[in-house]
Amino acid sequence: MNAKELVKANWPLMIGLGALALIRPVLKITGAIEYIGQPFGSILMTILISLAWLTIVLVRKVPNPIPILIGAGLSYALFAILLSGILSPILDGKLEGPLTNPLALVSVFATNAIWGLLIGGMANAIRRNK
Repeated sequence: MNAKELVKANWPLMIGLGALALIRPVLKITGAIEYIGQPFGSILMTILISLAWLTIVLVRKVPNPIPILIGAGLSYALFAILLSGILSPILDGKLEGPLTNPLALVSVFATNAIWGLLIGGMANAIRRNK
């Protein structure tokens, strides 16, 4: 199965993993992350989400987790941008976040694609060593 077929067959997984990562901004928006403290709370959530992504692709035995996790990172970026665009006017009275800055949009997508690439690379390394 080539990368294009792999991605096509696993788009629900990519979207689901991206949606799972929304726990971090939701905890921040609700203020629940303050119980852990910043910046530790955000770092901890990123680590836990990364471990969840890693575990899920390993348990599901995804043949090539890199494109799947890059897709998960990109879907998370899209979801986070949309969440910010919807909630910032409601909570702050004006649009804030990446939608107000084209460079920020590029940065959000690039950062989260790299996140998926790194976790996908870890998954490949773990699978090879089994």
